Amino acid sequence: MDATSDGRLAERLRRRWRRTERTYSAAGEDRPLRGYLAAMAAFGVYTAGWATVVGMRGRPLPDRPVPWDVALTAVATFRLSRLLSKASVTSPLRAPFTVFQGPQGPAELHEEARPEGAKDTVGELVTCPFCMSVWVASTLTAGQLLWPRATRITMGALTALAGADALQLTYGALVAKTTGE
Repeated sequence: MDATSDGRLAERLRRRWRRTERTYSAAGEDRPLRGYLAAMAAFGVYTAGWATVVGMRGRPLPDRPVPWDVALTAVATFRLSRLLSKASVTSPLRAPFTVFQGPQGPAELHEEARPEGAKDTVGELVTCPFCMSVWVASTLTAGQLLWPRATRITMGALTALAGADALQLTYGALVAKTTGE
């Protein structure tokens, strides 16, 4: 291919992308598709980086995940994702990308993404425990492959925290039920 045909191809791809952005949302609400594309690329680079480090360590991968590790990873991922995306104490990490809207449950906040270019996408990512969990689960999985003992201890602590949260909420509900509050 010569430079002229490369330029024409690039222009056709830009036009097609602009048309896709215009027609994507039937409700007319702008969606940060470019930001999502960048986030997917960043996640690909992130996981490729972890995979490279794991590969360089030369340790054999397990044939299959151990069910206990899957359960521990699931609970730890749940708790760390909520801690990062909703907890009051971690709000300074989210503040550059979000706007405080109010409280949302015990020790959690409701925040909205700032509608400012890339901040919109990052804001959506850091306020969404479901979105955050993809990154957290990948990190914990890599940690299990690179530093299994330390990662399992950390995941055990996060799992204990999730259990303590459940007990606190249960206790609060029981107190409210018995006192009529």
